[in-house]
Order: sequence, then structure tokens, then C-alpha cells
Amino acid sequence: MSVHAPRGGERGRRGPSSRLAQRRAVRLYTLAWWLLAPLAVLRLLWRSRRDAAYRAHLVERFGHYRASAPARGNAPLLWLHAVSLGETRAAAPLLESLRRELPDLRLLLTHTTPTGRGAGAELLRDGDAQVWLPYDLPWAVRRFLEHFQPRVGVLMETELWPNLARACADRGIQLLLANARLSARSAARWARWPALAQATCGALAGAAAQTGGDASRLRGLGVRDVVVAGNLKFDRRADAALRAQGQRWRAAAARRVLVLASTREDRGVAEEQLLLDAMPRGLGRRALVVLVPRHLERVAALQAMLEQRGLRHGLRSQGAPDAELDVWIGDSIGEMPAYYAMSDAAFVGGSLLPLGGQNLIEACAEGCPVVMGPHVFNFAQAVEQGEQAGAVARARDPAGVWTQLLGWLDDAPALQRARTAAREFSSAHRGAAQAQAHWIARHLRDAAASRQPGAGSPRDQ
Repeated sequence: MSVHAPRGGERGRRGPSSRLAQRRAVRLYTLAWWLLAPLAVLRLLWRSRRDAAYRAHLVERFGHYRASAPARGNAPLLWLHAVSLGETRAAAPLLESLRRELPDLRLLLTHTTPTGRGAGAELLRDGDAQVWLPYDLPWAVRRFLEHFQPRVGVLMETELWPNLARACADRGIQLLLANARLSARSAARWARWPALAQATCGALAGAAAQTGGDASRLRGLGVRDVVVAGNLKFDRRADAALRAQGQRWRAAAARRVLVLASTREDRGVAEEQLLLDAMPRGLGRRALVVLVPRHLERVAALQAMLEQRGLRHGLRSQGAPDAELDVWIGDSIGEMPAYYAMSDAAFVGGSLLPLGGQNLIEACAEGCPVVMGPHVFNFAQAVEQGEQAGAVARARDPAGVWTQLLGWLDDAPALQRARTAAREFSSAHRGAAQAQAHWIARHLRDAAASRQPGAGSPRDQ
């Protein structure tokens, strides 16, 4: 896949926000952060009741670090920020391609959540560093940048932080968005604060957008050097061990398998509740339902739902499924490919409620056709392309989800066509990792050249 810029005429409107208006907007934003910072810490401590990793290295959240910057020759330091598990997984093929292009790459990897940090540890090489990204407070951001002194920063997907962006611009650090996406809904929210949007997006050095629509919206907010480079999630390499694990689970289940993946809750309404209420009676005799929630802290609530409905259930943490279960709960992290590998078809959550949908590409890579609900704005183009390929079906409501899933089970030729289409759809859209790595490497080389003697200061370039 080649990187290409959007055609002319897609620059969008950038309102005439003055520098004074931008400074005022950032000050108000910073004041809000000051007021909310204590709540952010309390939230971390609250979540650490179930996962102690949330309170580990807490001082890093405020820009205090013991870790040293990676020191490997004179190669420029690349800082890459992957918020959580999904962004970290997407970063894996990007880093693999970057290391091929820049064998001496020095890497600083930052995260916001323990799941991201745990997955990111597997991407490190000797001499790399990994820390929390600090809260977006000016003094915390300043300490972070002064401590590590990166040449180029890469934020995965949709991470837009005003103080961080402006601090990087002030220091001549090129800050990029990789695998960038911006839904129409998010763009509209930013457009309500044009001065803050211009102060933030105008400070970025560039963005590699997933789609032309994402590129157009990013340019409309003031981002420069926007290219279209595809979606890194298509490039994630299949894990043979996880695939084999899924096949063993399927054999233990001893019947057909349907996965309800990445299910979520919003404002007290749970997708699992909606789906269980609509689930056909006696389904357990035909197929095992595998329920994999997006957030594992909700497992106890899901068990209560199943008990109320008299459904026999087990947990992944307690062992493999068996033929006596109606529902098996996937209470593990990092095994999503195995759940898809064991299944005939899947529903991907975050799409029955107005949350924008979760990653359907991972399922298609395992040859697992997908049903999505009506809310897919986070993956709009991928869903549309998947529908055209025959790998994805849409449902308006929970009953429609079951109608489509059981329709596939009842029609073996149709299911086989959908499974083949899913694999072909996934493989056809690969190439974003190489394209984005080449684009980032160009910025790294430019940054290194600008620091050479006689090149002038970054501000002079």
C-alpha cells in the first residue's frame, strides 16, 4: 500500500482563530485539567482495587521518571504512544516495519492503561524504554520531554492533547499521528472549540490517516501534511499458537460456536443484557455462546446475568469449555484471536449501543465472518468494505444479530462463502505498516538532519 495525500480541495475550513484566542483556549483547558486531576488520581486508585498495575509507577503520571532514555549510538530517539491494548497491538506491525527500515532505532514506548503497557513490554528490545505518558498538564509534559528528549513523537490513532502538542512544537519535536482516525462525531465535537482545535491540531507535524474521510476531517481541524496510509490493524500477524489454542477449545466444546466479542456497557445499559434477552431458547444445544467482554471488571456482573437466566456458564480462567455449558466467558487478555479461531461467526460489540463499534478486522483475519450493530462510526469504512466483500453483515437490533448468526449456521454454503470472504477481505487491505513506517522514517531522518552542525535550530527550519 502506498502513502498518498488527499486530492486538492480537501483542506476543509480552518477558522480564523487568532493566537490570542488559542492561548486563552489552552489556558481554560489547562484550568479544567487542574480541577479534574484529583479525580483522575482517585479513578486510578479505584481501578487499582481490581488491578494493582493502575497504581504502579504513579509518579510517572506527573512527569517523574527513573528510566533513562534509550542510548544506542547516534540514532534518533522515536517516542511512540499507544494508549491501551488495541493501539499497542496495532503498533506491533508498525514497529516491525520501522525496525527493518531503521535497524538502529531507539524506542521510547508510552501508554495510559496497564493492558497497553503489558502488551507493549513484548515489543521492546534491549535498550528501549517504557513508561506512562504523563497527564496533559504543562509542567508534567515539560518534565517528560526534557527527561527523554525525543526527536519525533508518534501518537496512535486519535490521541490529541493540547499541552503536549504545543510543548512539542515549541521544542522542535515533530509530533505525528499514526493510523489516525477521526469520526464525524469527534470532528464535530472539536469544531465546537475552534481555537483549541487549531492550537492542538496546528501544532502537529503530520498525520497518516486510515481513510480519505479521516484525512479530510483532520485537515479541516488544521492538521498539516496529512496522508492516507490505510489501517494498521489489517497488518497484524496471525499467531499460530493462539489459532491452535482456539481449535482445541472448539474440540472441547463439541459443537458449533458463536462469539459475542468486545461487548460493552453504556449509561447502565449492557449489550450482553440486550443480546441475552433476545437469545433464542435452547440455543445451547446447537451452539456454544462465547461471551468476551471488552472490560474484564464486568465479568462478575455478567455471571449474575447468566445465573438470573438459568444459563450454565464457565470461565476461561477455570479451564476449557465443555459440552454442558450454554455460555463460556472469555475472561482473559490477549487471546482474542483464539476466540475467533474457535468460532463459526461472531458479533462484534460496541455497535448495538452508540459507542462506534470495536475492531472487526481481527475476526476477519481468522476467517470469522462478523455481524455488527447500527453504530459503527469508529470503523465505518472497514465495515462498508467488509459488507461489500461479503465478510460483514449489519443488524439493526439484538434480534437481528441472532437472525444473521443463526442464518449462517443453518446455511453451510453461505457460511463457507462468508468465511472465505473474511480471509480475503483481511489480506486484501494489508500494507499500511510498511507505508506508515516509511513515512515516519522520513520524519526521523529529517529530524536527525536538522540537528546536524550548521543545520540551524528547529525553530529556524
